[in-house]
Amino acid sequence: MRVRVASILGFTAVTALLLPACSPTSTTAKPATAPSPRASTPAATERSEAPLSSTTLATRLLSESDLGADYVQKAERPAQHDDVTIVGCPALDKLGDAAMGGSLDFPRQAKVTFTYASGSSSEVSEELYSDAPAKLSTNTGRIFGAISSCPTYQVVSGSTAVDIRTQKSTAPKLGDEQWSQFLTFSAGGRDSIAKQTAIRDGNLLLVVSGSPALVDRHVAKALAKATR
Repeated sequence: MRVRVASILGFTAVTALLLPACSPTSTTAKPATAPSPRASTPAATERSEAPLSSTTLATRLLSESDLGADYVQKAERPAQHDDVTIVGCPALDKLGDAAMGGSLDFPRQAKVTFTYASGSSSEVSEELYSDAPAKLSTNTGRIFGAISSCPTYQVVSGSTAVDIRTQKSTAPKLGDEQWSQFLTFSAGGRDSIAKQTAIRDGNLLLVVSGSPALVDRHVAKALAKATR
């Protein structure tokens, strides 16, 4: 089973992306290399908390030239959040729109998705959000906390039901705050595993989702470009 993966942080939530085709996938990738630490200067420590515009965020997303010839950018499909029900996770159910793909009041955002190795089913997506640091921290922690509180639950969309298992993962020590998790989607006797890592750095939130190897490979690079 192949599950189209994007952010689970409510923004373009997994609950709205669940469905289509079936084909397991594996990807081998080199581990990520963390960016060099920031210099200890007033310019580095006294960061502006004013949110960045969506236009500015879009210029800081990874591109095909950043990733290499094996990656092809995908056209984004319109989000679809109707007729989706969460079963077995009251914490997510209480979040309402946030769990179904709402914006969580982060209007300043930009997103890109890539397919790896032309025609394979491995994908990696990057999302950038900007808001007051306290708001990013509170809302992101709330969503990850809700998901981790339910080791198993089910998402039903129309006549399709997908079982989901969640597991916390160790996040790279980047930025000011980090969250990471594995999600296993099961339907029709087949499993698909995705990883999602979120990094808050000041007034910017980075979310990288998709094939676990691709997430690990590119999260540091994505943060370095986003916080340039």
